[in-house]
Amino acid sequence: MSGFKRENQEEFARGATALLVYPEIGIKASMSPTARLAEAEGLALAIGLNIVDQRHYRVRSPRAATLLGGGQVEEIAELAAEQQAELLIVDGSLSAIQQRNLEERTGIKTIDRTGLILEIFGERAVTAEGRLQVELAHLDYQAGRLVRSWTHLERQRGGFGFLGGPGETQIEADRRMIRNRMARLRRELAEVKRTRSLHRTRRQRAPWPVIALVGYTNAGKSTLFNRLTLGEVLAEDMLFATLDPTMRGIELPGIEKAILSDTVGFVSDLPTQLVAAFRATLEEVTSADIILHIRDISHPETETQKANVIAILEELGIVIGDNGSTKPAIIEIWNKIDKLTNDRRTELDAIAGKRSATHMLSAETGEGCEALREMLAAHILEQNEVRKIRLQMRAGAALAWLHQKGDVLETGEKGGILGVTASLSPQSWGQFEKLFEGELLAD
Repeated sequence: MSGFKRENQEEFARGATALLVYPEIGIKASMSPTARLAEAEGLALAIGLNIVDQRHYRVRSPRAATLLGGGQVEEIAELAAEQQAELLIVDGSLSAIQQRNLEERTGIKTIDRTGLILEIFGERAVTAEGRLQVELAHLDYQAGRLVRSWTHLERQRGGFGFLGGPGETQIEADRRMIRNRMARLRRELAEVKRTRSLHRTRRQRAPWPVIALVGYTNAGKSTLFNRLTLGEVLAEDMLFATLDPTMRGIELPGIEKAILSDTVGFVSDLPTQLVAAFRATLEEVTSADIILHIRDISHPETETQKANVIAILEELGIVIGDNGSTKPAIIEIWNKIDKLTNDRRTELDAIAGKRSATHMLSAETGEGCEALREMLAAHILEQNEVRKIRLQMRAGAALAWLHQKGDVLETGEKGGILGVTASLSPQSWGQFEKLFEGELLAD
C-alpha cells in the first residue's frame, strides 16, 4: 500500500487489546454464537491480539449507519473505555460507513471479519505468489473504503496548465492508483496461473498421481501432511497456520511415487476477495486425482465446517453428488480421534465402517495413518489398466520399467517373444508406449 497515507496512523499490533463482538443477523445462523465467537477469537489470536472481552448481540433489524442498535453501540463504547481496549473486532461484514461510524462512536479502531482475515493472510504470506494474492485481495477490499481510510479526501489538486480548472479530487486519484495497481497484480497472477498450468501439464504426463489436502482451517491438514511426507510444514494449533501451498513426493504401498499437496484452510464467510485472489492456487485442487477432505471430527461444529468446505469446493467447480461421487474423488478423513470420548469414537467407528470413502485417524499420534497409505494405494491402483503386451526378448529395460512403475502380474516366453501382463495407470501406459515404442510387438 505504498503511496497512500492512512487516516489512522496508530495501526494495531501484536499484543493490542481488543473487544470481540458477534452480531447474529437473521433467524438462524449456520454456527452457534459460542462456536462463532470461539472461532473469531482464534482468528484474533492468530495475529497476536489480546481479546479482553467478547459479546454476542442479536440484530433483528441491521442499522444502515452502524449495523448494531444504538443501545448496543453505547454498551460497546462503555466496555471499550472500561477495558481500555484499543481495537473493536466485529465478526461480520461492515460497510465503509458502518465502520467509520462505529469508530467515531466507540472511540477505537474497528475492523470487520474480512479485514481481520486479510490481516492474517498479509502476515502469513511467504512466497511471492502468496504476497501478490494477498495484496490484490486487500486492495479490492480497500477500494470501497476510501471514504474512511485516507486523509486527504477533501483536497483537490489543480488542473494542468495555467488555467487550472476543477482538477482531480484526491479520492479519485487514489482510486485510479488502486485500479492500476490491481490491474498489474492481476497480470502477474495470470502469469502465475499460466506457469502453474504448465507444471500441471508436466505432472499429468508423468506417472505420478496427485493427492490434495483440503479442509477447514485448523483441521490438522499440515500435521497430516508432515506425518505422510516426514516434512516440516508449519503445523500449529492456530487458524491459518498454513497459507502458501506446499507439494511433496510420498511413497505408497505398490506405488513408486505420489504428489501430496497441502493447501490453505477454509473458513466460514471466507472473504470473496480472497477466494478470487487465491483461485490460481486453489485450482491445484481441481486437477488432483484424489482430494482428502480433512475434518476435525472432535469439533462441535464439524458438520457446519464440512458444509462450508463443500460450498467452496463447489465454487471451484467440484460438484459433489448425492452419493458423494465426484471427479476428482473425495475421501473424508475424520481427524483428531485421539480427542474423542470412548463412546463417541465407538459411534463414529460404526458410521465410518459403512462408508467406503471415509477414514478415521489421528495425525497427531499417527494412529490410522499407515492404513490411510494403504487405502490411498488401493484407490489409485483401482484406476489402473491391466494390459497384455508382447516384447522382444532383449527388452530388459522395458520389463524393468514396468516392474518399477507398476505391477507386473504375469510373464512368459514363447517363440522368442516375451509376453507380459501388467497393471499401470493410464498415464504410465502412455509414457511406456512413448519410451519403448521400438520394443513393443503387435498382437
